[in-house]
Amino acid sequence: MEKLSSSYEENDSKNKSGRFSFSAEYDQVEHELLNDALFKDTIPLFGSYEHKMLELVDDIESQYSELIKPRARSHDHVASSDESGRKLSTDELIRLGGERFIQSRSMTDMSISTHPYADSFLGLSDQELKDVQLIENLLLSSEKVAQQEFERASNLLDWCDGSSSSTGNPIQRVVYYFLKALREKTDKKSRTGPGNKHAYDMGGKILSASSTAVSVYQKLPFFQAGNFSGVQALVDRVSGSRRVHVIDLAIRQGVQTMILMQALSSQPDFVIKHLKITAVGTGHEQQIKQTGDRLKSFAESIQLSFSFNIVIVEDMLDFNKDLLQIDPREALGVYSAYGLWSMIAQPDRLESLMKVIKSINPRVMVMCEVAANLNSPNFVNRLIEALFYHGAVFDSLEDCMDREDENRSILESIYLGEGIRSIVASDGAERAIRHVNIDVWRKFFARFGMKEIELTMSTLYQAKLMMGKFSCGSSCTFDMDGKSVIIGWKGTPIKCLSAWEFS
Repeated sequence: MEKLSSSYEENDSKNKSGRFSFSAEYDQVEHELLNDALFKDTIPLFGSYEHKMLELVDDIESQYSELIKPRARSHDHVASSDESGRKLSTDELIRLGGERFIQSRSMTDMSISTHPYADSFLGLSDQELKDVQLIENLLLSSEKVAQQEFERASNLLDWCDGSSSSTGNPIQRVVYYFLKALREKTDKKSRTGPGNKHAYDMGGKILSASSTAVSVYQKLPFFQAGNFSGVQALVDRVSGSRRVHVIDLAIRQGVQTMILMQALSSQPDFVIKHLKITAVGTGHEQQIKQTGDRLKSFAESIQLSFSFNIVIVEDMLDFNKDLLQIDPREALGVYSAYGLWSMIAQPDRLESLMKVIKSINPRVMVMCEVAANLNSPNFVNRLIEALFYHGAVFDSLEDCMDREDENRSILESIYLGEGIRSIVASDGAERAIRHVNIDVWRKFFARFGMKEIELTMSTLYQAKLMMGKFSCGSSCTFDMDGKSVIIGWKGTPIKCLSAWEFS
């Protein structure tokens, strides 16, 4: 897939071309408390930003027409809501804001209306123009933060405050949370002494807000597409077995297990004797027990023999094979939906976990993770990547949930807002939210002799079948990246599903 995949062969000299320059401090990799170079250096500085925006400088008209597809237009203006009846997506508006940001850097006293590239913005509605300007000034303010021009950054952030809103359209909402993060970063960098460490437990938040998680899951098609297709990838490898044991590295509300129960119990001409789930974690035992109780009740309702085990270790270094109570008669599988990213900052824990998984030799390990690179040591690089990723998520919420939906507000403020804060405002060990793309996971898994498995047509069918059940499902996109499937929103990658076996 080409749309948001990044070319990372460029060296740092290209990042200092003057097109998008920052202070020397931020041209260097910040000191990270990581020992694994694979995760430390997942993104050379600004490579992704050049792919998305800076390449527009070379041939802005032709690149522009490519970015504003699907409808072919002349190179000098774009489809707008007024002309085509289609609102521009958040991704498209962010790209236009980036284009205008690049243009503004080549302007002196020239107004945007007299700039040589001004025609690129003809046909936009008044609100779209305001949104594009909001993105432009967000990028300008982030540049000033990077250059440690805090007064100028503060002035730009003040302007953005008047145009952003936690209750507005998707651009206004996503910018609102990025502004909060940039202000926090400005405060940290402009004062002397250590900042206040802001601990954030994403897993605990998700477990403690089950009603919100379930509501969002029910309304966002790419969540259901990921779960149903992930479970199908698991079933493809354990079907036909009388006893199935699944080790779940992130059980949460257990929705995926309910799907698995239904899939296994409905196999034609075959009766499964027993399904065992082992939930693995480093805390939140009470919430996991509640999930187990719900799953036991559901299993009883469909007359499925079922057991639920919990393995809680204080430190993942203490996790070992003996805790799993493996029966040699069982078909063994591992399921990890967003279960690995939290250990990227602790590669020794991640490596220890994978060694244990390799030692039990499961038939399959199914993994679903965020399909974005949000682990660059450079904060501006992270900001740009996060802006595209979160922009697409906010866009999906606008299409699939009401603006007044309480669960939407909770998701945006507690989960997405805190995630943006961590990615943009935090450095070093304080930065809790880290994600890497499938290429990095491939390199990491190769260390353990893991081979990527081709996803079956039934797996892809399950994903697309779910889309047909949502009025907004047509905005979900599916692209193959090697043997993995990338599930996106209007073309922007959101999550990556892959299946693995040990050689």
